[in-house]
Amino acid sequence: MADHGNGEIRAAGAVLWRGGPLGIETALVHRPRYDDWSFPKGKALPGEHVLLTAVREVAEEAGVRVALGRRLTTAHYTVDGEPKRVDYWAARPVSPDGFAPGDEVDALSWVPLPAASQALSYARDMTLLDEFAAGPPGTTPVILVRHADAVGRKAWRQAGHTSDLARPLSAQGEADAQALSELLSCFAPGRVISSGAQRCLATVAPYAALTGAVLETEPVLAIDGTAEPDGPDWVPTEAAGRWIAGIVTGAEPTVICAHRQNLGWLLDQACAALGAPVPSGPPLRKGAFWVLQVSGGWLASAEQHQAALS
Repeated sequence: MADHGNGEIRAAGAVLWRGGPLGIETALVHRPRYDDWSFPKGKALPGEHVLLTAVREVAEEAGVRVALGRRLTTAHYTVDGEPKRVDYWAARPVSPDGFAPGDEVDALSWVPLPAASQALSYARDMTLLDEFAAGPPGTTPVILVRHADAVGRKAWRQAGHTSDLARPLSAQGEADAQALSELLSCFAPGRVISSGAQRCLATVAPYAALTGAVLETEPVLAIDGTAEPDGPDWVPTEAAGRWIAGIVTGAEPTVICAHRQNLGWLLDQACAALGAPVPSGPPLRKGAFWVLQVSGGWLASAEQHQAALS
């Protein structure tokens, strides 16, 4: 949100990059109000998720739709005495150049990285550029999603249903699945894979429809729906370990929807395959997801997000 409840101004943007004749180029925008050159960024709208802010603001200022890549350092500074937080990602264009000068941004320049450091107006942006240049420009997202809120298991059984695999999303879960489709579309599209449980399939079906992906069902993600809520309804297997290792090292964008019972283990196995420590963070809530950005068989960044802001 623009105001995070403590007076902090929220904003987001990106180090927008492309390949050029002299190597990697980055897009810098000129703001006539301040007569400065910086990376495209802007304030969040009320209630707007930070991922959507980043994509929208880059589109508005640079005239291109982007796919977000690895997470970069968050900038903290003050504006007119008010604290401001700006979240940044590396990002690449996925639409034709549509830049049009306006009142807020009147010029855009694609600059080779060495020259960009000289062109930027602020030391904090130079530091961000150095961070971007020190890592891989392009990365592949592997996204682990916990299914959205579903009809309760007990209520489902009391209603006479015997198949836990058929248990559907609740009304809140359906709304979160729609919100999730927009958030996942901030990253590069690719495969969409799900447990065969209806609540998992329905969580990522809107995203698959949005991107035109085939929604795949993966047997190794299945859990034992006959177990009690706190029972051992997930048993890790070597096949599941090989499967997730193949996904994270396969260099293809992938969204995977699974369950509370196995997502922690899948994250552990994914990081082991990449030779990386497991990122810190709470267990995924319903409708939440990890984004692992992978490059050359190693983990470039990891971040966790929630579909619902509430």
